[in-house]
Amino acid sequence: MAKITSVSPLAPASFPTLPVIEGARFATAAAGVKYAGRTDVMLAVLDPGSCVAGAFTKSATRSANVLDCQSKIRLEDDGGAAIIVNSGNSNAFTGRAGDESVQAICAEVARVTGLPATRVFTSSTGVIGERLPHDRIKAKVEELYGNLDEAGLPAAAKAIMTTDTFPKGSTTSIDLPGGTVTIAGIAKGSGMIAPDMATMLVYIFTDAKIAQPDLQTLVSAINEKTFNSITVDSDTSTSDTLLVAATGASGVTVTAEDTAFRDALHHVMQDLAHQVVRDGEGATKFVEITVTGALNDADAKTHAMSIANSPLVKTAIAGEDPNWGRVVMAIGKSGAPADRDTLSISFGDVKVATNGWVDPDYREEQGAAIMKQENISMTVDLGMGSGSATVWTCDLTHGYISINADYRS
Repeated sequence: MAKITSVSPLAPASFPTLPVIEGARFATAAAGVKYAGRTDVMLAVLDPGSCVAGAFTKSATRSANVLDCQSKIRLEDDGGAAIIVNSGNSNAFTGRAGDESVQAICAEVARVTGLPATRVFTSSTGVIGERLPHDRIKAKVEELYGNLDEAGLPAAAKAIMTTDTFPKGSTTSIDLPGGTVTIAGIAKGSGMIAPDMATMLVYIFTDAKIAQPDLQTLVSAINEKTFNSITVDSDTSTSDTLLVAATGASGVTVTAEDTAFRDALHHVMQDLAHQVVRDGEGATKFVEITVTGALNDADAKTHAMSIANSPLVKTAIAGEDPNWGRVVMAIGKSGAPADRDTLSISFGDVKVATNGWVDPDYREEQGAAIMKQENISMTVDLGMGSGSATVWTCDLTHGYISINADYRS
């Protein structure tokens, strides 16, 4: 595994102070799944009355853990739930052995916690194609259960890291008519990041009281605008998992139509998604790409992702080269409708091209100044309709190659 020796230059200044979410407790342990001398397993246990919603990778080679979570996510049981996660091994492309590992871990967590195995959700992240040494995880379950702590979420953020250079956390609270609701979440992700969802694991907890179908509706919708709108390298993982748990401990009831709660959940999910991009392997630039004027929102997103995933665009950004011709190329190859003669492009607040040609007032030094910034915005107006979309990506540097060339070393 490539050794990460420095924190991403795009990292937040500090890890946030994550509040206690009543009804949820956390613990971590060093099981030695792959890493020596660091925690690599985390357990979360949710009180009775909790519900869990999720979103998962659409990869055709998704892991046994993902398949197991998908089979359980809509099952309703108010007796509580558990989430157990390991880093260092993805338990993907391991055939029947992968299924057996999931079953063995679920059975042990169920035995120790008293929960049914159908309420135990597992995730694994790391190298693909190697058998998961699940006995090492099983051997730590009793220790984990004995160390559960309401204040353990920050430690859990560190235990799920692989090539991440910093732990990722986010939180917010909102005052509703029935009282205050708190949301806090953690994520891991740095490479193999593309929609559906990215090689990331995300766990978000709230003390709101909400029915599972309503929570699932919110999670699915917000996921499309957040985690499914980021990309680092266009590669979709086998292991992507987003789980959102609501304990109901606040006693404040919300629904899928509650805009204040939806906006708060969106804030946490988008913040975590942006942090994943900011930790993109080798990244030095955070890039927001907005496409407007498409025939519909879906076409706008297709164009935006074509730009965001283009190695030529991303290397130009890394080299601080305002090569707008590469943006034109990415629009043209996307497969969605575009009209050359109505296309306009801006870098930041600098209009680069207008109606299919370089803007008469544009000067190369203006674009170059934008490209020197750490946070860069690009806007493309297709001039064809009212469809729009925004996605986020990073540049592509030699650091990405170094990390991934040595990933298994």
